[in-house]
Amino acid sequence: MSPPAVRFADALPSTADVVVIGGGVVGCATAFFAARAGLRVVVLERRAALGTLTTPVSTGAFRLQFDNPEEIATVREGVELFDAFAERTGLAGWDLGLRHGGHLFCSLTEATLDRSRDLVTRQRDWGLTDVELLSGDEARARWPWLSPDVCGARYRAADGWLDVKRLTAGYATAASNAAGIPDAVPGGSATFLAGTAVEAIHVDGSRVRSVSTSRGEIDADAVIVAAGPFSAVLAATAGVEVEIAPTVRQKLVIPELPSVPPDAPMTIEEETAAHWRPAMRGCLALFTDSSEPPGPPLDPVPVEHDWAFGLLDPGSGHALARVAPFWRDAWAGGAPSVHWFLQAGQYEVTPDRRPYLGPVGPDGLHLNAGYSGHGIMAGAGGSRLVVDLLTGRADAAANPYRPDRRFVTREHDIL
Repeated sequence: MSPPAVRFADALPSTADVVVIGGGVVGCATAFFAARAGLRVVVLERRAALGTLTTPVSTGAFRLQFDNPEEIATVREGVELFDAFAERTGLAGWDLGLRHGGHLFCSLTEATLDRSRDLVTRQRDWGLTDVELLSGDEARARWPWLSPDVCGARYRAADGWLDVKRLTAGYATAASNAAGIPDAVPGGSATFLAGTAVEAIHVDGSRVRSVSTSRGEIDADAVIVAAGPFSAVLAATAGVEVEIAPTVRQKLVIPELPSVPPDAPMTIEEETAAHWRPAMRGCLALFTDSSEPPGPPLDPVPVEHDWAFGLLDPGSGHALARVAPFWRDAWAGGAPSVHWFLQAGQYEVTPDRRPYLGPVGPDGLHLNAGYSGHGIMAGAGGSRLVVDLLTGRADAAANPYRPDRRFVTREHDIL
């Protein structure tokens, strides 16, 4: 018996119960939950392969250390799926590269430490009781490589990371083999078309009628836009205005850097949001610059080498060495004296940094977008919710992520 594989089609089907636009991790998660619900799904991806634009630029991180109970619950749902992925998808032995390595938020000032204390207090009120507050000395006792300038930290051991490509492929493979998903509604299926650009979503009167693509037109009762930074552009073809600000984010990849502790947690500086985690016997490192202006959606997204030097140069105001001094040695060795490279993608940022999930505009049009950098960790719970709203299993009035919500400014969540 052949192992399960993603079902790719050479020709565009004429109809589908639901068309999913976007073949990144969120689009593939949507396909999984829709096929599990018994729907005939067609996923359209403009690029030649799934999960190749924004998805691989992620660090694959997941955490429950959020500043609101709704996102804590949404991400918790996803982590529970990750922990039982092979069983829940019917893909025996599927390895996500899952590691509960912990997330450590380090404070260099009393102001951010006070903010962490306040956040942890509220998290405990919301039922998240396993976040530890540590003094600087307590943190250094566990992780001796931390700077003496770290005055305190918050830490949750159950947070962690996974392999984003394996997650994306797992969703797509399970969706393509929906009959093997435990508790799936019979009749569901998913078909994927790569190299298929969506040109427009067509509306007839008050509801969605079809989607035109570079390969022709497909009729569908429902369309779910899960196209990351391109979601607002695509929704506009159906006459729907969506407020999404595509914002460039870059990732520094340094394989084979022995000075990186292989058992380190995801380590984040509270003041700047510069962060890194172990990977490939080296690390992945990021810095989410709050001053980065939004722009149009891009493909490809250009890399900026000066951005990398901002993380590596100890003289930078957001240098990794501010929290972990071993990075000074890496810089002294030649910036560093190993091979490194950059990847760039875009966050699709919404005004309150929460995703848009559910129906919008004409009947049959749904959004699964706007995750603002949290698509890996929140995409499972978010995609399940979108499908439940589409099939009537969820109460639209109780949806905290409805696209027409009133926005509230958020200050705590720095990543």
